Amino acid sequence: MSRKSARENAFFLLFQMDFYETEEYEKVKEIFFAEKEQPLKEEDRAFITKEAEGAQEHKEEIDKIIQECAKGWEPERMNKVDLAILRLAVYEMRFSGDTPVGVAINEAVELAKKFSSDEAPAFINGILGKAARGEA
Repeated sequence: MSRKSARENAFFLLFQMDFYETEEYEKVKEIFFAEKEQPLKEEDRAFITKEAEGAQEHKEEIDKIIQECAKGWEPERMNKVDLAILRLAVYEMRFSGDTPVGVAINEAVELAKKFSSDEAPAFINGILGKAARGEA
């Protein structure tokens, strides 16, 4: 699986986690991976899990960064798809250390083009650009 596909799967898992309590994450992951049509390589599964769990673990810090960069927008009011994309990208930019900032932003914009509204790519790009420049 390409890193892009693995990141997309991390976005799917992170999006699903947003609807459950922390205690239920293990069950959500179990169901998520069981529903895959083809078994994943261990390295892909590890990457997906690391990204989703990392973003979830740093959620409070990430949401603060998002809020500071998205003037006038509270994370709770944002579209859940956009919020999951932003959380994943901010995690990669600030906490993961595995992904170059430009790649994280580009992949987030691509996810927004594929899974969100027409306005979302520009919105996400703007927030992530500010986060990359340290404006939060």
